[in-house]
Parts: sequence; structure tokens; C-alpha cells
Amino acid sequence: MCVAKRTICYSLGRMDLYSAAKRLNRPFVFADEASTRALTIADHGLIGDGFSAALVRADGAIDWLCLPRFDSPSVFGALLDSENGGYTSVSPVDYPFESLQRYDPDTNVLETLFQIDGRGTIRLTDYMPWSDDPRSAVHEVHRRVQCVEGEAVVKVVFDPRFDYGRADTRFEIAGRSASAKGPSGERLVAVLGDAGEWKPRPEGGVQAVFRLKAGERGWVVISWDTAKSESILAYRPFEALRNTRRRWRDWVRQLQYDGPWRHHVVRSALLLKLLMYAPTGAMVAAPTTSLPEWIGGVRNWDYRYTWTRDTAMAVRAANLLGCGREARDFFHFVRNTLERDRELHIMYAVDGGRVPDEQTLDHLSGYRDSRPVRIGNGARDQLQLDTAGALMDAAYMYERGGGLLTARGWRRLRAVVDNVAAMWAEPDHGIWEPRAGKRHNVHSKLMSWLALRRGVELAPLFGDQPVQARWQQVADQLHAEVCARGVDRTGKRFVAAYDHEHPDASLLLLPIHGFLPPSDDRVLGTLEWIRTELGEGPYVYRYRADDGVGGDEGAFVLCGFWLAEVLAMAGQIDEAQRVFVAHAEASNHLGLLAEEIEPGTQTLLGNFPQAFSHVGLINAAARIDLALRLRDAGSPRVPEVEIGR
Repeated sequence: MCVAKRTICYSLGRMDLYSAAKRLNRPFVFADEASTRALTIADHGLIGDGFSAALVRADGAIDWLCLPRFDSPSVFGALLDSENGGYTSVSPVDYPFESLQRYDPDTNVLETLFQIDGRGTIRLTDYMPWSDDPRSAVHEVHRRVQCVEGEAVVKVVFDPRFDYGRADTRFEIAGRSASAKGPSGERLVAVLGDAGEWKPRPEGGVQAVFRLKAGERGWVVISWDTAKSESILAYRPFEALRNTRRRWRDWVRQLQYDGPWRHHVVRSALLLKLLMYAPTGAMVAAPTTSLPEWIGGVRNWDYRYTWTRDTAMAVRAANLLGCGREARDFFHFVRNTLERDRELHIMYAVDGGRVPDEQTLDHLSGYRDSRPVRIGNGARDQLQLDTAGALMDAAYMYERGGGLLTARGWRRLRAVVDNVAAMWAEPDHGIWEPRAGKRHNVHSKLMSWLALRRGVELAPLFGDQPVQARWQQVADQLHAEVCARGVDRTGKRFVAAYDHEHPDASLLLLPIHGFLPPSDDRVLGTLEWIRTELGEGPYVYRYRADDGVGGDEGAFVLCGFWLAEVLAMAGQIDEAQRVFVAHAEASNHLGLLAEEIEPGTQTLLGNFPQAFSHVGLINAAARIDLALRLRDAGSPRVPEVEIGR
């Protein structure tokens, strides 16, 4: 079986002692071919090019990739069905072996080191060529394999399955080039370097087996719908690797966070950049679909789309890090879709179009038999009144971060706030997208209030004092109602929804968005109630009420980072750091976080990697860093609403 253990291990290169101890000293042990079945969601790294992203397992297999963009059908989908999904791999032939993974520092270039028992050591370098310019995209995966010491026999497998494994695939071999073709014109080409030659595999696809000695290397380039020569030189892989490393490092240099968790913050920023669809600025919630929130459960959703809420949170995080261009692009995507449709939706496809209808893929067994496998998302038609608050907060942060709202853009935003003023008293489905109907969610009321408040703050920039006064009046009315109806029978703590008597982790946003100060007794009472009823150690569940979906789920990583923020705001800085570190260290061996975590076993659950989780990490790190600065300066203030400006 495959296990993780902590030992002194072979160093992959230049890294600080902390990162080496925490991230690298965890080799995966493969005793035989069956060992790969023990690999989990967390045992992957991610590479991408601003259009799509691939998951690379610790054994050298790519078992998830959609082309040519995030929400396209998968070409490698073994993550959801090892028999029918398709994959490609580069791995040692001989067992046993160990593997280690790390990112080349300050890049999204992934390195996997294989140590073959008593024989040799090989290094696999995976990346997708990237230049931060969508016009230069080539939709390729480059895989370089080097023998570091000794010698090793390497096997390369190329076995794509188009359209989530529903389409027949035809293979052709021409020299060192192997082409996979689908019935609808899909085409994927794999080209070998000087080592090896392709041969058909009885179980499907093609493979190449070759021996490398110390100092020797080979390449595999996988290209979508290419018309290039079969020669590896046509792909210029050496130049592409150098250029990709250089561009990632140039991008990281702009990051302004210099607090105590820079390693985690930089990795989170790099991950968010990977999840950004370059042509439009949209950020997908995750690059995967149907990874379960509980193994064997039914909470399996398609997250390869962009949520207005997530994008708004990303604007705030990007501004905190000094990523002005990314903050602008995130905001412009939502603004542009709003101008086109004149109606704010909770989610969009990455090109700004409508999210597809939800459907199930019954031919796929699901990750560890967790069915159904879904594509599309049925929550697209829900009413979520909090979305407007997220958008207006993003507009405010965009303006405060150096952006310039136009008069045309303001007219669209003003219509959004006017709609909030007319709709805020209505019930809605809420942030967590339950399927049990509408209710008066306190979080949705909070975000409606925030939309009005941001509108009030922005209106004077456009000479809209009359509408400013009207919105302020509605905001005051809404605030008073929430304080009266959004609390339990004692009036000492807030509840998930009117006429309900249970907590919800989204209530942690009340002080974060400035609805009430963190010192307010009702806020402190709610904080303790959430920790008592929804907490398990430092982790937090979203809620424990029936949501119409059924089945278990893990603790929600984003909610844990909200908890850390609120603790810092309440002056409990040491506890805030403890909660933050527990969640940051719950990341995988590469610093990547899923949507949820099972507190007892530390198993990562849900779609992976999750943008929400990494946005939460960045915001919490900035909040706690500010609290530490104020404490070190002897200031009695606590960091309340605005951070990083």
C-alpha cells in the first residue's frame, strides 16, 4: 500500500529548512502496481496554463485534465473512474520505489522525484507552458524525465478517453508521435523525445518503455489538436520550461505579503492564478467535478465554473497581495457579464455564458465509488441574495485598490443595489446552496446590507446623493430587522435564519463585514456558540441542519479561516494563530487545500484544489498579521474591517 512517512529524504533542491521539513520529508511508498489505488485526493499536484489545469499524482500519473478549457469534457478522467476515465503517466517500471513531490520555488512547475530501491533516482518535471498572455496559449503538457543517479527503466502511458470516457478513441502511431482521435474531431497528440518508441497497449492506448542512465533525459509533450511536426524540437521544450519558470517567478515578485506565513500565502496566490481563466479573468471554484464531500456520499458537485461570490472574494485577496491586474481582471469579468446580461447571476461559465444544465454521468463509478458523478450545476437557478453584496464589496475594493469605476459601470451597479433595496426582505436559498427551499437567511440579509452600504459609499463619487440617502435608509431598516429577528430567543446570539434556533458558520462574517464590532456581546456569543455547536477542535462545520441533500460532509476549510479572522479581530490573537496554523498545515504535501477536511483523520474532501479555501487563507493571514503588528506596536486597536490598505 502507499503510505506517507516522515524521514530525512533526498533534497529536491533549494528550499528553506522549514519547508523541507514540513513539505518534502513525506515520501510516498509504492510496493507494487496496486499501490496507486491507495492514493487520495490530496496526493496530487496541479499544473496549468491559464485555460485549464491537470492533476498530477504522486506516482507520476495525470488522472484529470479537461481540454481546451476548465469546463470542457475531460480527456484524462481516471480520477473519477480508473477503468473508463483515461490517464497518462510517467513512472518507474521496477518496484518498490518512493516518490517525493515539490513545486520549483515560486512557480507552478511541479517536480516528482522517484527513488527506485537499490537502482537509481529519476526526476519528473511537469508543467504547462505559461506566459501570462492568453494570446500565446498552446494547450500543451510538457513532461521531462531525467536520471539523476544510477539507472532506471521508465514506462510512459498515453491513454486519453474523450468526452468523460463516453466517446470511442482511435489511436495512430507515426514514429515518435501518437495521436488519439475522437468521433467529433477531438485530437490529442503525444510526442516522445529521443528515448523510447510508442507501441499499442492491450488494455488500451499506447506506451513506451526505455532505460535511462545517470545524466540522460527524455521528454513527452502532449498537445491538444496540434498540427506541429512529430519532432520534439518543434515544441521547443527546453525554452518553454525556462520561459515558464521565469514568468512564474516574475509574477511572484509582485506579491507584497511579508508576514509570518509567506510560504502558504505565496502558494495560495500561485494556485489562484492557476484557477484564473486568462481570456476573461474568471476564476473557477475548482478545476474538478464530483470529488465527494464525504467518501461514498452524494455531495458531489461540478465546480468548474465561476461564482460571483468567489470572484468578489478574490478581488479582496488580490488587492491585499498587490495583484492589481488580477483584481482588475476578476472585477471586469463580473462587470462585463453584468453589462451583457443586465442581470446578476450567482455563477457563470468561464467565458461569461450560462452554466450548463446539471446531469449525471452514470457510466463513471465516481471517486472511490462516490456517486453520482455530475457535470453542470443545478444551483445556477437558485435565488442567492448575498451575491449582490459580494459584487458591491468587490466594486468598492476595486475602487479603493486603485481602479476606476466608469459612469456606465456605475449605472449597472446602481441597478444591482436598487434591486437589493426592493428584494432584501424576500427569502432565498443562501450561500450554501441547499436544496430544501428558501428561508430568511441571516447571512443573505448581512450581504444585502453590505451591498447597500457599499452603494452608499460609492454613490458620492458619481454625484448620486439622492440615491445615497435612500439606500442608507433601507440599510438602517435592514440592520434593525436583523438585530431584532436574526437572533435566538435569548437575543444574545445570531441564528442561521429567522425563526430558526441553530447556528451557521456564515455568521462569522458579521464582524468581518463590519455589521457589528467584534467586541459586541452578540458577536462574541455567536462566536462561542459556533465553536461549541459546529466546532471540532480548530475546525468548523458549516451547519448541522437538514439541507435537502442528505449525507455527511467534512469541516469547511473556508469557515475555519473565517474563525481565525474573527478571533484576531476579537483580540484573541494566539488562538487565532492556532486555528490558522491548523488549517494551513491541513494542506497537502504541496500546500494545496481542498474544500473540506475530516477532522479526525485529516483527510481532504471535496473538489480540489479549492479557490475558496485559498482565498480564505490569504485574508486570514493578512488579518492576523495586522493584529500582530498592532500588538507589537502597543496599539489597543483591533483590526476590524479594512485590511492591507
